[in-house]
Amino acid sequence: MDGVEFLVLGSRGLVGSATCRNLERRQVSYFAASRKDVNILDKESITGLIKRTNPRFIIAAAAKVGGMMANYTFPVEFLSENILAQTYLMEAAHRFDVEKVVFLGSSCIYPKDSPQPISEDSLLTGPLEITNEAYAIAKIAGVKLIQGYRREYGRRWISVMPTNLYGLNDNFDLKTSHALPALMRKFHDAKSEGRRNVELWGTGNPRREFMFSDDFASALMYVTDNYDDEVPINIGTGSDVSIMELAVLMREIVGFDGEINWNASIPDGTYRKLLDVSKLHNMGWKHTHSLREGLEITYKWFKDNYSETRLHVEI
Repeated sequence: MDGVEFLVLGSRGLVGSATCRNLERRQVSYFAASRKDVNILDKESITGLIKRTNPRFIIAAAAKVGGMMANYTFPVEFLSENILAQTYLMEAAHRFDVEKVVFLGSSCIYPKDSPQPISEDSLLTGPLEITNEAYAIAKIAGVKLIQGYRREYGRRWISVMPTNLYGLNDNFDLKTSHALPALMRKFHDAKSEGRRNVELWGTGNPRREFMFSDDFASALMYVTDNYDDEVPINIGTGSDVSIMELAVLMREIVGFDGEINWNASIPDGTYRKLLDVSKLHNMGWKHTHSLREGLEITYKWFKDNYSETRLHVEI
């Protein structure tokens, strides 16, 4: 039976939509699967989708994701639902002989005290950051499943470790989003409402690496074509900024001229999380958008699509 080159799970989200845009530009056949097409927590649903589409490659961009507060508040959901979804997916992909599954991990799978920048061999060398431990454990299980299918069944499947991503179709819900889209939403709403100050969580001192989602999609396609190893590969920019520096830049891009008040009673989380992307760079791929460029593109999209953005996302 004829099938598509790519099955993209989570096609309406941040990573999935960027991947679909990349495939469109490359004129590659794909099926963009969203919640209306499949329930990733239902074994028969995901099995049926893979049987119908018969993909050569699967981009596993569907998962339960959220920011630090959501992770800490809902550990049962983040752990159990992600483990179920990735288990059902890989069982079905193996059953229907999918050539390559590309599993998306997360930089939070690395120990909280990892040497910086964090290399791929840091995995499982120390304790995790408690605020996102459940999600991290689920993703580690997914990495181990990929390795298991490679060793036991000879599958040439891979895992990639994204840094913090942002871009079009992000989650802008202040209760469940990650730091960057939350900052954008807070400054935008404050400007729109004429407020003179914005409260931000933590001290602003932790440092984070941020990557534009379309750059990530480009890297994802590159490693899909060129990487074949059971060791996960980091995908990022190789540089970071403090949350305070990010906030100042975001305030400038949004055009908010009020004050920033830092609520230090909210925990900062891991102080620094910068990925070692030397393996990716040595393969010949580097990102093309600066942080400012990516933020400007994202904010323009956010304003143009405000009524349709994900402002309220249930976990």
